[in-house]
Amino acid sequence: MGWRDRKIGVKYLGKEEYPKSLLEIDSPPKQLFHRGEWSDGLLSNCLAVVGSRKMSEYGRWVVHKLIGKLVSEGMVIVSGFMYGVDSEAHWECIRTGGRTIAVLGNGLDVLYPTSNGRLYSEILDKGGLVVSEYEKDFGPKKWTFPERNRIVAGLSRAVLVIEGGERSGTLITARLAAEQGKTVMVVPNPIDSPVSSGANLLIREGAVPVRGIEDIMEELK
Repeated sequence: MGWRDRKIGVKYLGKEEYPKSLLEIDSPPKQLFHRGEWSDGLLSNCLAVVGSRKMSEYGRWVVHKLIGKLVSEGMVIVSGFMYGVDSEAHWECIRTGGRTIAVLGNGLDVLYPTSNGRLYSEILDKGGLVVSEYEKDFGPKKWTFPERNRIVAGLSRAVLVIEGGERSGTLITARLAAEQGKTVMVVPNPIDSPVSSGANLLIREGAVPVRGIEDIMEELK
């Protein structure tokens, strides 16, 4: 069954089944469309993993080093379905037997990026969710991606930043999470990398530096 053939469900603001974590954020979405089997258990232990669309080999190595260990600790990985760190985090979660939630910046019947059709199907086949606040045929806009970042952070207990520039969506997600009272954790980046400046800036501003899985689990406790 292709991803387009899957039924779309919807959770409405004010209804009992609406995710409680989103009630605590500024401007919670009035409705949240989803593909995949919705369960409160899936949403109870989520960690957002975000990073640069221009993922470096170092960033890829970090994703592979950490995601499998997070899955083994029972974490559900939330990310934004874009190319780069987002897609790599979704894929590594699936490869290591975990479940992942993709938050789109467009409607559920629009595939963006177009290269992620197989990823969309695999997320659903492995018990995850694909969610969006936009009507199913709504196309991506520049402003929809910063907006969806509040949902990425809102669904999660904390945010882990792998890489990101100083004017990136990664930093938007991190700062939205901080405003929501969530812990922001950052993997230190090489100082000469073009996708490092924003991540390292977050550490300077007070984010928790991550040396390994132990640091992440300590913060989540």
